[in-house]
Amino acid sequence: MEAPSEAQISRRTGGWITFPFIIVGLTLAFGGLTSNLIVYLIKEFDVESIDAAQITNLVNGGGSLTPVVAAIVADSFLGCFSIIWISSIISLLGAILLALTTTVDSLRPTPCEVGSTSCTPKPKIQYVVLYAAIVLVTLGNASLRSTLATMGANQFDKPKDQGVFFNWFFFLPFWFYYYNVSWKAGYIICVAANVVGAAIFLLGTRFYNNSKPEGSPFTSLARVVVASIRKRKLPLPSTSEDFYHGLMLVEPSKTYRFLNRAAIKSAGDVKPDGSTAKSWRLCSVQEIEDFKTLIKILPLWSSSFFLGTTIGVQGSLSILQALAMDRHIGPNFQIPAGSMLVFVMLSTALFLALFDKFLFPTWKNLSGKSLTPLQRIGVGHVLSFLCMGVSAIVESKRLNVAKSNQGSIIVPMSALWLVPQLALVGIAEAFHLPGQVSLYYQEFPITLKNLATTMISVLVGIAFYLTTALIDVVRRTTTWLPGNINNGRLDKVYGVLVVGGVLNFGYYVICAWFYKYKNMKEVVDHSDSPSHE
Repeated sequence: MEAPSEAQISRRTGGWITFPFIIVGLTLAFGGLTSNLIVYLIKEFDVESIDAAQITNLVNGGGSLTPVVAAIVADSFLGCFSIIWISSIISLLGAILLALTTTVDSLRPTPCEVGSTSCTPKPKIQYVVLYAAIVLVTLGNASLRSTLATMGANQFDKPKDQGVFFNWFFFLPFWFYYYNVSWKAGYIICVAANVVGAAIFLLGTRFYNNSKPEGSPFTSLARVVVASIRKRKLPLPSTSEDFYHGLMLVEPSKTYRFLNRAAIKSAGDVKPDGSTAKSWRLCSVQEIEDFKTLIKILPLWSSSFFLGTTIGVQGSLSILQALAMDRHIGPNFQIPAGSMLVFVMLSTALFLALFDKFLFPTWKNLSGKSLTPLQRIGVGHVLSFLCMGVSAIVESKRLNVAKSNQGSIIVPMSALWLVPQLALVGIAEAFHLPGQVSLYYQEFPITLKNLATTMISVLVGIAFYLTTALIDVVRRTTTWLPGNINNGRLDKVYGVLVVGGVLNFGYYVICAWFYKYKNMKEVVDHSDSPSHE
């Protein structure tokens, strides 16, 4: 990936000098707290496999929606820096509680074989502490990651540098997610990693470019809706002098013209000093244009709901597949089932590096154009439904082996067969995740930058809840997902997702075709000869 220049490093605040404190702190703080949650629930708390997958999806969904609240609080009251250290404390408390469930006798579950009918019921206090720990870790990590993304991007002035930062932001944390140690040692390492990560972040305090809270952007968005409704009967003026411009002279666009009524000046709306007298009756043209920007990008954003759903299904159900397969590599080593997802992370990390170093520069040399965020997202869509196709084929083979070995819980088929589909998920994420973050951050107005970085989190959160709903519908209407997936038809679930992915890609293409970049020069990284997609 592109290295920072000396001029960038020499800045007194902000710039690349902040990079190691933000990224290293991030990497350690996210040290695998919930990466093996689904296996922990099944193995240690005897939760039924599909139920454990559903709980994990709900946790991931909640963790992805939390950043919206964090962004509102950061913008309105505390700022990014305060949210980050508060979130670090919350995450640390959760990590400590998780560690206690593996070390304190009254909180540590008694070992019980999966599927056994003679297991001793676990005390309720164990589940209370477990779920409290999961909630704290989820809230802390989710708020921390999203706010760090915004704060990190705010350290740079150029969109190109911000793009490089986002690539590293997705790349570096992946290497520290999984441990091949006992539950006790693993969660104690997580506690230590949280402490060290927070300390490293705080060491960089004097270098950070901290922006002060300027109020929640959601308030101005709501004001546009209210003001346009209240003035819906007013005729639209023909000249811009009749519109309220505030501090910035911006011409109202002709799209969604009904919203322009929110900026029409009427008696008593404006004070003698030029400020608004009734903020919920009059908005500036700039506020209206900001709201229009959000409306224009929503169809593109919604097209990724199903994209995230396929990734959610893949992530949870692949672990269940791995639990029912031979995970040995040699006679003395067995891959932890939850750690199979490390192939997704490694694939994403590897291809992010390859893209930044080779693919994107080569593409620009051959075509004369930079690969735009919309193109990156589109490739991610295609790879996603191709991944579901590979998953269906592999699962069909696994089920055939299971039928030939009826009565065996562990199918004599290597779990490494899952690597190609997991690698495809990682490559898809390497295309579409940075592409979406860059698109939202570049296209959104300055007042909505924190909202821009949470758009992807909300998308992923909704996708995980859709994943939960989809699995629930499949369980209620078919026999494809029983407690023992060897008796089910997971291959048909993947097949349905292939069809859904193709249809969703068609919807995305339509949305992308009609979308017009607002900041095209930024999208092409300030190329000498900007081009249009």
